[in-house]
Amino acid sequence: MHELQDPPAAPRPSRHRRRPRRRARWAGGAAAALALAAAAAAVVAAVGHGGTPADRSGQATTAPARPPSSTPPSSPAGPSGGAAAAAPQAGPVVNGRRQPAPVDVPRSASGDYAVVPGTTEPPEGTGGPVVRYLVEVERGLPFTGRAFAAQVHRILNDPRGWGHDGAMRFRRVSRGPVRFRVSLSSPALTDRVCAPLITGGQLSCREGERSVINALRWAAGDDSYGRDVLSYREYLIGHEVGHALGHGHRTCPGPGRPAPVMVQQTKSLYGCEPNPWPHPQG
Repeated sequence: MHELQDPPAAPRPSRHRRRPRRRARWAGGAAAALALAAAAAAVVAAVGHGGTPADRSGQATTAPARPPSSTPPSSPAGPSGGAAAAAPQAGPVVNGRRQPAPVDVPRSASGDYAVVPGTTEPPEGTGGPVVRYLVEVERGLPFTGRAFAAQVHRILNDPRGWGHDGAMRFRRVSRGPVRFRVSLSSPALTDRVCAPLITGGQLSCREGERSVINALRWAAGDDSYGRDVLSYREYLIGHEVGHALGHGHRTCPGPGRPAPVMVQQTKSLYGCEPNPWPHPQG
């Protein structure tokens, strides 16, 4: 999807050298001519044996020898996950789970989506009617489509999700007809697709058949969940897909109680405790 570029060439050694100090003239013209002839012969011999030719000032420009390296040069990594440089450090362990590594999300990317190819069936042992959906990721975001789709599929088919107790099960496809689309979008594209809703580059939404997931929130989570980015991701998918399944917003049932997944938890918990699942008891 993204072409990798060759690593930049190493800088050439500087041609500037200290100028030799002037020496007293101790030999006559004949000796000087003999010295010049010897220098010219040495340059010719060096070129003939693979040396470096002289520059315009008449001084040889030999590159210093580079010590052998035990590690190959790194290549720039693209968002499609090609030959990557060193992987970013993973995030902290929160609530018993290793959190994802920090990712810088651009304000805007390509502005168009790429559908994640392939089909993923519901997990074995699940029951209920099959709901077809697809996943698409805006080109230019620092996330791979397959990794994002795998997380979405896991969340949708979790026993604590909308498929609880055989209510439904989810099959990911790459072409219609589908009940909904889960669309990972840059903040700029989120604002555009969600209009006339005001998302301000911060919120997600459901617009038409699209459950629009703001990549900034997917990467960083939200203050309502603290450092638990994984739980916030589960809430985000459950909430926006909940709209696609026909569920509206709800309110906090009381201070200290788990917030229903259809509470707008990104805006506020309204006295409730964070909860990412429609059926938290499973």
